Amino acid sequence: MGITKNKSYEDLQVWQQAIELAVIMYNVTRSFPADEKFGLTSQMRRAAYSVGSNIAEGCSRNGVNEFQQFLGIAQGSLAELKTQAIIAQRVDLLPKEKFEVIIAQIDVVGRMLNALQNSLRKSTSNQQLVTSN
Repeated sequence: MGITKNKSYEDLQVWQQAIELAVIMYNVTRSFPADEKFGLTSQMRRAAYSVGSNIAEGCSRNGVNEFQQFLGIAQGSLAELKTQAIIAQRVDLLPKEKFEVIIAQIDVVGRMLNALQNSLRKSTSNQQLVTSN
């Protein structure tokens, strides 16, 4: 599933799902109390939009290694968001139904990121085998 010159990050399903996750987070955090504006609201939004942003930036870089690095950063933001969602749910800012929707979307994006990373690793390994022969 390597990225070609004519393929944009916007064509990637993982990017599309990451954008959907960010939209969900913006909508959910609107109901958070005002005193969380600079706390969980800000942190959760930042982590959510960071996932798609890092996919886009990595895809726009010059090579597979850089892309993989940015996908790793996106994975980190996803883990950060999951942690924040768990905290928000435990302190009663997130109802269980909304929490479950968020966690399900995080899991979808996480699986897709893993698949893309594995695909890029395989294509890099195959290129190295061809180059060394």
